[in-house]
Amino acid sequence: MANTGVEQGNNGRVTYNKNILLSIINLAAKEISGVASLCRNFGGSKIGKLFNSSNYFDGVKLVHGKNGLKIGVYINVYANYNVSDVACRVQENIKSGITSMVDIKIDEIDVHVLGVEFNDNEKPKN
Repeated sequence: MANTGVEQGNNGRVTYNKNILLSIINLAAKEISGVASLCRNFGGSKIGKLFNSSNYFDGVKLVHGKNGLKIGVYINVYANYNVSDVACRVQENIKSGITSMVDIKIDEIDVHVLGVEFNDNEKPKN
């Protein structure tokens, strides 16, 4: 998956490297308040075994679908934020970021919230 996107133009074609898309998605997700981090690895979990280095990087999974690009984003959310609101804003920001920078059709954007992080002063007392 060296090239993720191809755009036909009048004078030839333009290809997009997957790292360009991964960078756009990563930055768009981190811009949203309430996102604590992108999940970099899943250790020995079943989810982690589904990914390989060719389509997964730094909390983002890219797959070519029939109608366009399928994006999976794996995040942790700060406590005291509405999880569904944060996930919706992450979806919107990723779609906006990609469509404003490259001409690639997006089939779906799935946001997976895998955990909740606490600020140091919000951690529960044992």
